[in-house]
Amino acid sequence: MVVGICTLELSIPESNSLKEKRQVLKSLLVGVRQRFNVAAAEVDHQDTWRRAVVGLACVSNDQAFANELLDKALDWIESNPRVSVLAVEMEFV
Repeated sequence: MVVGICTLELSIPESNSLKEKRQVLKSLLVGVRQRFNVAAAEVDHQDTWRRAVVGLACVSNDQAFANELLDKALDWIESNPRVSVLAVEMEFV
Protein backbone atom coordinates (compact mmCIF):
# COMPACT_ATOMS: atom_id res chain seq x y z
CA MET A 1 0.00 0.00 0.00
CA VAL A 2 1.26 3.47 -0.95
CA VAL A 3 -0.01 6.75 0.45
CA GLY A 4 0.68 9.78 -1.73
CA ILE A 5 0.74 13.17 -0.03
CA CYS A 6 0.93 16.50 -1.85
CA THR A 7 1.19 19.81 -0.02
CA LEU A 8 0.57 23.00 -2.00
CA GLU A 9 1.19 26.55 -0.89
CA LEU A 10 -1.24 28.84 -2.71
CA SER A 11 -1.59 32.55 -3.25
CA ILE A 12 -5.13 33.91 -3.71
CA PRO A 13 -4.49 37.45 -4.99
CA GLU A 14 -8.12 38.51 -5.54
CA SER A 15 -9.14 37.70 -1.97
CA ASN A 16 -9.86 40.73 0.22
CA SER A 17 -11.45 38.88 3.14
CA LEU A 18 -11.58 35.45 4.73
CA LYS A 19 -15.05 35.00 3.22
CA GLU A 20 -13.71 35.49 -0.32
CA LYS A 21 -10.77 33.19 0.39
CA ARG A 22 -13.08 30.46 1.67
CA GLN A 23 -15.32 30.75 -1.41
CA VAL A 24 -12.32 30.22 -3.71
CA LEU A 25 -10.94 27.36 -1.63
CA LYS A 26 -14.30 25.64 -1.24
CA SER A 27 -14.86 25.45 -5.00
CA LEU A 28 -11.24 24.36 -5.53
CA LEU A 29 -11.38 21.59 -2.90
CA VAL A 30 -14.79 20.28 -3.98
CA GLY A 31 -13.65 20.21 -7.61
CA VAL A 32 -10.41 18.35 -6.92
CA ARG A 33 -12.22 15.82 -4.71
CA GLN A 34 -14.88 15.13 -7.34
CA ARG A 35 -12.56 14.97 -10.36
CA PHE A 36 -9.69 12.98 -8.87
CA ASN A 37 -11.17 11.11 -5.88
CA VAL A 38 -8.51 12.37 -3.48
CA ALA A 39 -8.77 13.69 0.05
CA ALA A 40 -8.27 17.47 0.10
CA ALA A 41 -8.25 20.07 2.88
CA GLU A 42 -6.81 23.43 3.87
CA VAL A 43 -4.09 22.58 6.38
CA ASP A 44 -2.40 25.91 7.23
CA HIS A 45 -2.80 29.72 7.02
CA GLN A 46 -6.53 29.45 7.81
CA ASP A 47 -6.66 33.05 9.07
CA THR A 48 -4.61 34.65 6.29
CA TRP A 49 -6.61 36.29 3.50
CA ARG A 50 -4.38 35.71 0.50
CA ARG A 51 -2.44 32.56 1.41
CA ALA A 52 -3.41 28.95 1.95
CA VAL A 53 -1.74 25.59 2.32
CA VAL A 54 -3.75 22.72 0.84
CA GLY A 55 -3.06 19.04 1.42
CA LEU A 56 -4.03 16.29 -1.02
CA ALA A 57 -3.79 12.58 -0.25
CA CYS A 58 -4.51 9.33 -2.06
CA VAL A 59 -4.05 5.63 -1.33
CA SER A 60 -3.03 3.12 -3.99
CA ASN A 61 -1.26 -0.18 -4.42
CA ASP A 62 1.05 1.40 -7.03
CA GLN A 63 3.31 4.41 -6.46
CA ALA A 64 3.34 5.30 -10.16
CA PHE A 65 -0.47 5.52 -10.19
CA ALA A 66 -0.52 7.67 -7.02
CA ASN A 67 2.14 9.97 -8.50
CA GLU A 68 0.21 10.30 -11.78
CA LEU A 69 -3.05 11.02 -9.95
CA LEU A 70 -1.50 13.72 -7.76
CA ASP A 71 0.28 15.24 -10.79
CA LYS A 72 -3.03 15.50 -12.65
CA ALA A 73 -4.71 17.08 -9.62
CA LEU A 74 -1.81 19.54 -9.34
CA ASP A 75 -2.09 20.44 -13.05
CA TRP A 76 -5.82 21.04 -12.61
CA ILE A 77 -5.22 23.33 -9.61
CA GLU A 78 -2.48 25.22 -11.48
CA SER A 79 -4.90 25.84 -14.36
CA ASN A 80 -7.29 27.68 -12.01
CA PRO A 81 -6.88 31.44 -12.68
CA ARG A 82 -8.03 32.37 -9.16
CA VAL A 83 -4.99 30.82 -7.44
CA SER A 84 -1.23 30.72 -7.96
CA VAL A 85 0.84 27.79 -6.76
CA LEU A 86 3.87 29.04 -4.83
CA ALA A 87 5.36 25.75 -3.64
CA VAL A 88 4.72 22.02 -3.98
CA GLU A 89 5.91 19.11 -1.85
CA MET A 90 5.09 15.53 -2.78
CA GLU A 91 5.93 12.40 -0.82
CA PHE A 92 5.00 8.74 -0.83
CA VAL A 93 4.85 6.54 2.25
